[in-house]
Amino acid sequence: KGEFEKPKKKSASIFGYPISIFFIVVNEFCERFSYYGMRAVLVLYFKYFLGWDDDFATTIYHTFAALCYLTPILGAIVADSWLGKFKTIIYLSIVYAAGQVILAVSAIHDITDTDRDGTPDNMTFHISLSMVGLLLIALGTGGIKPCVAAFGGDQFQDHQEKQRGTFFSIFYLSINAGSLLSTIITPVLRAQECGIHKQRECYPLAFGVPAALMVVALIVFIVGSGMYTKTAPQGNIMVKFCRCVGFAIKNRFRHRSSAYPKREHWMDWAEEKYDKLLIAQVKMVLKVLFLYIPLPMFWALFDQQGSRWTLQATTMNGDFVMTDLSPLQTINPILILVLVPIMDSLIYPLIAKCNLNFTALKRMTVGMFLAALAFVCAGLIQLQIDETLPKFPSGAEAQVKFINMIEGEAISVNAGGHVYELKPFDVRETHTDTHAQVCARGFEKGGEPQSFSDITAKPEKGANSIRFLNGWTSKLNVTVGDADRPSFCVFTQSLGFGSSYTNVIPPTFAFGENCAASIRPIMDISPNSVHMALQIPQYFLMTAGEVVFSVTGLEFAYSQAPSNMKSVLQAGWLLTVAFGNIIVLIVAEAATLEEQWAEYILFASLLVVVCVIFSVMAYFYTYIDPMKIEAQFAHPDSDELKRKGSFDKNKVHDPHGKQRKDSDSSREGDRAAETKM
Repeated sequence: KGEFEKPKKKSASIFGYPISIFFIVVNEFCERFSYYGMRAVLVLYFKYFLGWDDDFATTIYHTFAALCYLTPILGAIVADSWLGKFKTIIYLSIVYAAGQVILAVSAIHDITDTDRDGTPDNMTFHISLSMVGLLLIALGTGGIKPCVAAFGGDQFQDHQEKQRGTFFSIFYLSINAGSLLSTIITPVLRAQECGIHKQRECYPLAFGVPAALMVVALIVFIVGSGMYTKTAPQGNIMVKFCRCVGFAIKNRFRHRSSAYPKREHWMDWAEEKYDKLLIAQVKMVLKVLFLYIPLPMFWALFDQQGSRWTLQATTMNGDFVMTDLSPLQTINPILILVLVPIMDSLIYPLIAKCNLNFTALKRMTVGMFLAALAFVCAGLIQLQIDETLPKFPSGAEAQVKFINMIEGEAISVNAGGHVYELKPFDVRETHTDTHAQVCARGFEKGGEPQSFSDITAKPEKGANSIRFLNGWTSKLNVTVGDADRPSFCVFTQSLGFGSSYTNVIPPTFAFGENCAASIRPIMDISPNSVHMALQIPQYFLMTAGEVVFSVTGLEFAYSQAPSNMKSVLQAGWLLTVAFGNIIVLIVAEAATLEEQWAEYILFASLLVVVCVIFSVMAYFYTYIDPMKIEAQFAHPDSDELKRKGSFDKNKVHDPHGKQRKDSDSSREGDRAAETKM
């Protein structure tokens, strides 16, 4: 019936590793560079090129991210049912590359810039083209996700379990190396100016280079074609899986009466129609899928590194404004490149020497706990930031600021029945029921105040808001940067990040050597005082959690999957990432918490609860060996096993014959490469 894979042929190897995996690793590096390079500037493209506001741009961004992790199930079905992993990767990589090219073309403003002002005149065309490109990218990157890692695992012989585990770690390193380089390079490419008629930010280059890398990834993968071990597809297994589960449920419901004897497992109610081997394989998959239920909560926290944590960095002191991207975004891939080898060569062996049974599921539990601690750190930092932020009026309340610009004389101000005394160049703020404004008192005694709009929000992205009040007797020109006029006054001011100043030029101002000393700076909003370096601990904790959670997860799924359902189970793992993005969208829309620190603590608390639930589930999970289970169905002397459709006898046992749970059982090499978001 073709239910079993053909024996793997022995392929050429170097240092004990199949040569074919080097093509797969290089392919993954280029593909991840392409994906993360595109995604690094995608929100900026939405906001500054397509003209979308922050909320809509963020919504589309997370929707795209979720779609990239929903489509793996389609790739798994195609790979395991019709084309096989190799052809699926080839065909969907072509779709992927086409999407990247289309997205790059959509960013060329000259296509519809008929008036040559640097702004597209037919924005509908660019939006439509970019959406088509993103849909193709989501289909391509999602479709190959469950196939590439599993295809790499297929290159190893059964006795190469240790090498397979090392491969998954190297595979994961290639992901993060591509992510690191693209996160650094692509914003620099975007900052270049290009265009035929009008120069502007070069989004075509920022998207074009990732598109070129995707083409390179496809070529590299094709070059290694003759060296791969290719497993033929084994029928429409996803349909079989769903029908088998559906029939078992329906048959159990039909025989719910107590007159019918109970069966050992509810899936045994499918025996009347389906093969015993298929039932056993479905049981294996369901055991793992049940463990997947709590996992999306980890990704809900992990994905906020690119949204909430980046926004947090905009209110902190640090180099932020150069590329519109936080420099801490590069910390995650850097830490991955450092921590993965440390974990593999130092931490895990040290734990093993201490006779501590650090199983795959235990590692994942620790990873979730570390992610929760990272959000606690983020919440504590947010409390410090909130203490430094200005308090703007809310609701019907407004703010009026009075500035006394009369040299050498104090004045009295009556605002809403409250009398204030203002010294020269002093400032008084008061809340009223009028619009926020600044009232600058006239320079002559008895003069009427002049009003103009005040700053109503703290400058974003570490930028500064500077204004000048001219109290001199004639018009003045203010130049930011180098002055090129024969008569000028150089005024130097230290601004910091996120500050706002009103610089008052008094009536006594005169050009000369000491002219700058007469200009009176008034601080409206203080600079960001909480340094961005304080985010490093939360990034470290999150990355450490990612290493012990994600690097373990895919190998665990691979090791526990039946021979014909590996890609399906890998896709199930990636679906947890999609649901994590959906959780972020739901919370972002439904959250009623006014304080950001409270939201951080809420997410941390939810993950701790999920962590406890997962640890209980993991304790009762029993590791299995799918190959041994499937092999027993191939021998004629296993009639009893076939009759029961059970695999209880294939659980891991200790030397005394007692069944071991996850609390005291392990499987060597349960580490895997994660396809990062």
